[in-house]
Amino acid sequence: MSAFAQAPWPCTLEMGSVRLEPLGLSHAAGLAKAAADGSLWQLRVTSVPEPEATVSYIEAALMGQAAGHMCPFAVRDLQTDQIIGSTRYHDIITEVARLEIGYTWYAKHHQRSHINTICKLLLMSHAFETLGAQTVGWRTDNFNFASQRAIERLGAKRDGVLRGHALRRDGTVRDTVMYSVTRGEWPEIKAHLTDLIGRYAG
Repeated sequence: MSAFAQAPWPCTLEMGSVRLEPLGLSHAAGLAKAAADGSLWQLRVTSVPEPEATVSYIEAALMGQAAGHMCPFAVRDLQTDQIIGSTRYHDIITEVARLEIGYTWYAKHHQRSHINTICKLLLMSHAFETLGAQTVGWRTDNFNFASQRAIERLGAKRDGVLRGHALRRDGTVRDTVMYSVTRGEWPEIKAHLTDLIGRYAG
């Protein structure tokens, strides 16, 4: 039995110049171009696909969606109508209405901008207010300090570290840093993110 008010399923989320679209094979070329901006796949602490591997990357995400534990999106910049990255809900646990936000990456020219804040506001708003999530989580590599800072700027709480938790793309074993926001914390987090976006606009 699901504890979600509504099951996580493909949908389109939009705010300002950012649109999250249900990920599909039609996004492969756009994702390849975005990944090539900064050679992002060469970073050992991320999950960005090589440009030639975007089709298999999308297929794997869609398999996770079919299995019920993922809901992937492509990120579109509406000002240029270009696909600039990807993100998704994952590790969806219906019994306790918990999901995580991850597999998030953006073309280098869109990093350290308003894009990530808008995407997180869209995803958390949908999770808490439409799906009825009780907890939204994040996980990141213990050496991905930029990701940790970005998650902490959202207002998420650091839950702890899972030691020896997963393999990196280079075969080394990583520790995983876990974060979360609970339903009770959401109103304050939402106000914080809305304020951040207002500052970017200003």
